[in-house]
Amino acid sequence: MTVAEPPPTRSSVPPLAARARAVGGSPVRDILAVTARPEVINFAGGLPAPELFDTKGIAAAYEAVLAEAPARALQYSTTEGEPALRDALAARTTARGLPTGPDDLLVTTGSQQALSLLATALVEPVDTVLVENPCYLAALQAFGFAGARVLAVPGDEHGLDPGALEELVVRERPKLLYTVPTFQNPTGRTLPAGRRAAVAAVAARHGLWIVEDDPYGELRYDGERLPWIAAHPGAEDRTVLLGSFSKVMAPGLRLGWLRAPGELRRACAVAKQAADLHTPTVNQFAAARYLADNDLDAHVARVAGVYRERRDAMLSGLAAALPAGSVWNRPEGGMFLWARLPEPYDTTALLPRVVRQNVAYVPGAPFYAGTPDRTTLRLCFVTQTPAEIEEGLRRLGEGLSPTRSATPAD
Repeated sequence: MTVAEPPPTRSSVPPLAARARAVGGSPVRDILAVTARPEVINFAGGLPAPELFDTKGIAAAYEAVLAEAPARALQYSTTEGEPALRDALAARTTARGLPTGPDDLLVTTGSQQALSLLATALVEPVDTVLVENPCYLAALQAFGFAGARVLAVPGDEHGLDPGALEELVVRERPKLLYTVPTFQNPTGRTLPAGRRAAVAAVAARHGLWIVEDDPYGELRYDGERLPWIAAHPGAEDRTVLLGSFSKVMAPGLRLGWLRAPGELRRACAVAKQAADLHTPTVNQFAAARYLADNDLDAHVARVAGVYRERRDAMLSGLAAALPAGSVWNRPEGGMFLWARLPEPYDTTALLPRVVRQNVAYVPGAPFYAGTPDRTTLRLCFVTQTPAEIEEGLRRLGEGLSPTRSATPAD
């Protein structure tokens, strides 16, 4: 008698690593997926305005490299990056006050990869990483994925407090400080010159490493450019500076870079070899050609002029849109504005009600390493026209207005 074998069972997913179980997805990405409908005016994303991309200039750069050097542009490349692009990046960085050679730079697949490489090269699960409060969400993800203990440095509307930073450095002995000192994400604030010098002095006194992320610094609308922390005495040999073309050229190129001392840069290059071998060659060739044939600074100035108008449109309409007692900042550049509603408003709980009005923001809570301020929210002002911003704020006001619910949190 033949005994029938049981049917094969569907294999379950292998047990995930602890770090994958511990770190969730991006709430911003989740919100963008929910609000992708064209009728939604989306203040939630951190997306540059696509109508301002220099599509003709970028297309011409690709056409040129594919016509003149197709074998090289479509071939594997070195992990460190194409020499022509690193030459151009080094020249731009030097012109902005930080002497830099091509060999000081590692080209990365967006500056987000630079964060991941640094976390891989530097951070052990027992290490402490200091961040701003609130902090760029994807940095929290990168360091959390590495198993770091992430602590927020106290601060105020101007950014982190150097005195509080020094106390934490002495007490906690952190591996590094991560900061976005210029037009920070999510708050849009800029760390003043005096505090930058003080942070550099803390690093020099205590051997603190700094990761200075600068994706928005060229998008200045008001005031004078401030030197990087990396350019201050005492910080030159212990600061990693991150840059990106995402906000000034196009995010789809996925081109970023890190500037770091040799030993750390080489460790990041080894980590990159394990991740993706190298950043796409053709994109690097095209970016280098674009920089050679075009005036990127003039393009950025045109973009900044449009973004300034959009920032002003949002600022002019916020008082009517937000509840009485709300406060917000006036960023000198960048892409984001940060607002705080009065108690007991909870911007996470309110979001579904607001989305029903076909408008969206990002609640502030996910940006905090510690206890979140649930009354806060982030608004991106660069993607919509002034007319769309006006309508979006009208809808936001409708969504935040008290309804039949007993509390503003609905």
